[in-house]
Amino acid sequence: MQLTPLVDTLKQLRYQIAHLEDATLASEYPELASFIDKVNEEIPNAEQELLFLYQFLYVYGRKSEGTFNRFRNELERFYLWAWLINGQAVLELKREDIEAYVDFMLEPKSDWCSDSVQWRYKEHLSIRQVNPLWRPFIAKDHQVSQQTLAAMFTALNVFYKFAILEEKTSANFVPVVKKNSPYLVVQSQINMPDTLSNLQWEYVFGVTRDLCEQRPELERNLFTLACLKGLYLRISELSERPQWSPVMSHFWQDADGFWFFRVMGKGNKLRDVTISEDFLTYLKRYRLYRGLTALPRVDEPFPVIHKIRGKGGMTVRQLRRLVQESFDLARDSLLRDGFTDEAEQLEAATAHWLRHTGATHDAQVRPLKHLSEDLGHAKIATTDQIYIQTNIKERAKSGLKRKI
Repeated sequence: MQLTPLVDTLKQLRYQIAHLEDATLASEYPELASFIDKVNEEIPNAEQELLFLYQFLYVYGRKSEGTFNRFRNELERFYLWAWLINGQAVLELKREDIEAYVDFMLEPKSDWCSDSVQWRYKEHLSIRQVNPLWRPFIAKDHQVSQQTLAAMFTALNVFYKFAILEEKTSANFVPVVKKNSPYLVVQSQINMPDTLSNLQWEYVFGVTRDLCEQRPELERNLFTLACLKGLYLRISELSERPQWSPVMSHFWQDADGFWFFRVMGKGNKLRDVTISEDFLTYLKRYRLYRGLTALPRVDEPFPVIHKIRGKGGMTVRQLRRLVQESFDLARDSLLRDGFTDEAEQLEAATAHWLRHTGATHDAQVRPLKHLSEDLGHAKIATTDQIYIQTNIKERAKSGLKRKI
C-alpha cells in the first residue's frame, strides 16, 4: 500500500476534521480517502482513530505551529507503523508493540525514508494532491540522536495521556517503555548549552556586517542576528505566527527612557525584554536601511523583520535561512583564515545557539533574576540550571583540594 501522509498543514487541519466528520473527505483529499478506505478493511476503527488524531493536534497544536509540526511528524509515522506494519489500531497497542515501534524508528525500512524534507500536499484544481516523494522518515547516515528519541517519547506520552482523558483508551504504556529503553541515555548532571565561541560569533556577526556595504540586503541578516543573540529570542518569537505578528511598535520606551521589546513566548505568554544601548544602535541602523525613522513610533505596523518581496513578516523557516546564510559566510571566512576547527564546529550550529550564546555570556555580568525574566523562564532555577549551574560549580570548588 502506498504510504500516504495523514495530516496536512495546521491551516488545513480544520478542513480535514470537517471532511472526516461529514464524510466528504474524498472531495478535497481523494488519495487520503482512498488510503483510509483500504486501511479500514483491516482495521475498522482507522477512520475514527484518524479523526481523534486531528482533534488531538487541534487541541495541542493550535497555539504554536512548531508544536503542531513536531507532534504531527511523530504521531503520523506512529499511526502509519501501527496500521501498516503492526496491523493494529493505535489505541489498542500494548507495551510490547510500542517497544517494537521504537526498534523500527531506530532502523526504519528504506522505502519509508526520503533524502530530504518534502511537502505533503499541494493544491491543484481545488484538490489536495499527495507528493509522491514524501516519506515518514528522513534518511540519515548516523544514529538517531537522543534529542530525537526524547521528542518521540514526549509526543507519544502526551497523546496517550490525552486519549485516557478522552476515554479512548485505558492505559499509557509509554512511560514504562521509556524508563526501560536500552537506547535512551540518562542525561549527565553537567549539560552545558550549545553556544558559539567568541571567535565564531565575531566572524558570524563581523563578516555579515562587513559585507553589508557590498550587499545591502544583508542588513536584514545582521539585525536578525542582533535580535536572536542580543535579546535572547527563540526564532519563533521573531517570526510571523497566526496569533502574533512582531511589529515595530512592539519596541517601546518607558517614562524613564528605557527601551523594551514586547515578545510572545511559549504558552502565549507576553514578556518585555530589556534593550541594551548596543542593540539600540543596530535597531537604528536597520530602520534607517529600511527608510524608516531612527526609532519606532507607538503605532508602527511594519514587521520587525521584513520580506524583500511580499508583505508581512517572515516565517521561522525564512528566518533560519537568513541565519544559515550568515553562518555559511562566517565558515568560509574562518577556513580562509586558517581556523579549520572553528569552521567545522560552526557547521553544526543552529539559530537557537545564538540565544544560548547571548545568555551564557551575560550570565557572568547580569543578576540572575533579570536574565531569567528577559529569557522568559517561568522559574529562576531553570536559568541557573542551564547557564550558571551554581551547585555544580560549588561542588567542583569543594572537591578541588581533595588529597589522594
